Amino acid sequence: MRLDQKVFIVTGAQGGMGRETVNRFLEEGARVVAVDLHVNEMAETESFLPIKADLTKEIEVENIYKEAINKFSSIDGLVNIAGIAQPATPIEEISLEEWEKNMSVNAKSIFLMCKAATPHLKENKKGVIVNISSISMVRPRPGLSAYIASKGAVVSFSQALAIELAEAGIRVNVVNPGPTNTQMLGEFSARNVDQSVAKEEIFKKSIPLGRFVEPIDIANSLVYLCSDEAAIVTGSIFNIDGGRGI
Repeated sequence: MRLDQKVFIVTGAQGGMGRETVNRFLEEGARVVAVDLHVNEMAETESFLPIKADLTKEIEVENIYKEAINKFSSIDGLVNIAGIAQPATPIEEISLEEWEKNMSVNAKSIFLMCKAATPHLKENKKGVIVNISSISMVRPRPGLSAYIASKGAVVSFSQALAIELAEAGIRVNVVNPGPTNTQMLGEFSARNVDQSVAKEEIFKKSIPLGRFVEPIDIANSLVYLCSDEAAIVTGSIFNIDGGRGI
C-alpha cells in the first residue's frame, strides 16, 4: 500500500473531491483525519477521525491538530481541499464581503492549516503538504476575480513554503483541478443561469479531452504526491484538467 500507516489530515472531506480523496487514502492504507463543517454522518473508526471545524478560525484549526495527535500520535501530511466558489460577477458588482470571504476560505484557511501542521512535520523531519488551487488561476474566466485571486495566493504561498520547508524534509505541492464534476462546479455560473446548462455548455466545451475531471482523477493525483513515489517532487504545480490550462 502506497500510504500504509501514514497519517493525513484532509480538509473539505465532505465535498466530492474530499470524499473521494479520503476513500482513496484509506484504500492505500492511510489513517485519515477528515475535516469539514459537516461531518455528522461520518463515524470514527480505528483509522478514521472526523472533525467538524471552521478553518478560518485559528483556535478551531489548532484543535484539529490536538485531536489528531491525541488519536494517532503523529502527522505525516496535510491535504487542503476545502474551498468555496464565486458566482460569475462583474468586478463592479462584487461586494467587499464577497471578496473577503473568498480570500478567507480559499487562502487564509490554507495558511492557518499549514502553519499549524509545520511543527508536527518538522518533528518527524519529513512530511508532505498538498494544496488545491484551480486551473482558473492559469486560464482565468470572466467574472471570477475574487476566486481567482484567492487561488493565485494559494500557488504563490505554496511555492514560498516549498522553499522554506525543503531543508526540513517537507515537500509542498499544488494541484490545479480543471472543471470537476461536483456540485460546486455549477456554482461558478452567473446567478441567473441554469447550473446544469452552464456545466455542459460553458465548462465541458472548454476541456480539450472532452470530459469533466472526475473527483477520482484528483484523488489519484493526491495519492501519488503524498506517496514516496513523489519523494523528489516539491514546489510543483500539477494541472489535472483535461488540457484546459493549455
